[in-house]
Amino acid sequence: MSLLNWTDDLPENWEVKPLRTVAHYVISNVDKVTHEYEHPVRLCNYADVYHSEFITLDLDFMRATASEAEIEKFGVRVDDVLITKDSESWDDIGVPALVRQTSDDLVCGYHLALIRAFPDKVMGAFLFRCLQANPVRVQLELTANGVTRFGIPKSGIGSLRLPVPPLPQQHAIATYLDSELAWLDALVVAKEQVLSLLAEKRQALIARAVTTGLNPDAPFRNSDVPWLGKIPAHWTTERARWLFEERDERSDTGDEELLTVSHLTGVTPRSEKDVNMFEAATTEGYKRCATGDLVVNTLWAWMGAMGVAPVDGIVSPAYNVYVPGTLLDSSYIDALVRLPVFAQEVTRHSKGVWSSRLRLYPEGLFAVVLPVPPLEEQHAIVDYVASSSGQLDELRKVTERSISLLKERRASLIATAVTGQIEMEHTA
Repeated sequence: MSLLNWTDDLPENWEVKPLRTVAHYVISNVDKVTHEYEHPVRLCNYADVYHSEFITLDLDFMRATASEAEIEKFGVRVDDVLITKDSESWDDIGVPALVRQTSDDLVCGYHLALIRAFPDKVMGAFLFRCLQANPVRVQLELTANGVTRFGIPKSGIGSLRLPVPPLPQQHAIATYLDSELAWLDALVVAKEQVLSLLAEKRQALIARAVTTGLNPDAPFRNSDVPWLGKIPAHWTTERARWLFEERDERSDTGDEELLTVSHLTGVTPRSEKDVNMFEAATTEGYKRCATGDLVVNTLWAWMGAMGVAPVDGIVSPAYNVYVPGTLLDSSYIDALVRLPVFAQEVTRHSKGVWSSRLRLYPEGLFAVVLPVPPLEEQHAIVDYVASSSGQLDELRKVTERSISLLKERRASLIATAVTGQIEMEHTA
């Protein structure tokens, strides 16, 4: 079924109608600014709609105020459909949510549109599923305009073409999708729980190997380092000051491979990432780093944004680059510094008033005490981590692929159902 030619295959007793003929729709301008003459309300906002298919009173709505006229115009009723009207991302507009529970003080907030079906024309539950279907929703995306922020014009909502079967068939389709999608969604949740367990197991495996070694029968001693606890008796500990040297070499041209640092992926080439953030006009003067150097995102180190460079390149001048000494295997350091417990430790040595403004400067990193296993043991730990975490990573990829397939099946099921490609029982 084509995204643009979906009307060709509709059943004979179905119609295609613009939304304006089957529903009332308004663009909300109720914001969170409070005025004395207004009444307290709960504001259903962009995040509530984007992250929740169904609006219920279990959601933690924003507290705000609205005038009587705004409450009358934008008050939310059961079976209303709310959609995201504008966003910085093209893919985030036109996302619908169906209102299943409401109250007298619940109001549709800004950056949203409220759509109320005419009950003799279309069911709210069916309209909601139509707006989830890619062949229908793509029409909204095509009408959106903007450069840095994309928005759907009110006329684009009104002219949206909808498949409109007889009401009994709408009811059958909505009921069928509720049942089938609940089953698919339960499978997705179960597989996402598997992903969480795999991530926890991977993290625990790495932490145990990196901080306690591979021999559980080896004698241990107290490291006298709170974040480390007990370590193998033959390991030493040392302040980072004596294990690293800071590198502050600048690029003359900025032509080297640009690297980025995050708490999720460590150090990676920017070219390998889907980055939508602002990019500097020139990278002249950026800091050089060599393969195996430790790179720290100074601003986000408290979140764990650090790691070892996989290739030669350049990084933001706001980052810090450190060259490991001869006592350290760079791959061992990469595993160590990306442990959550290490991020907690460097946070103690960071400077700043607020947690979100903490910065890890060289003197802070140099104050941290690190474990130093013999080099041969570091190599063995790295090999073990690569092998064991590799097996877990394969399981993760398989699980992620199965989740992707379930979500594809979900989207296909919605599209085929609302365009009449699935026969329903008791639809006469």
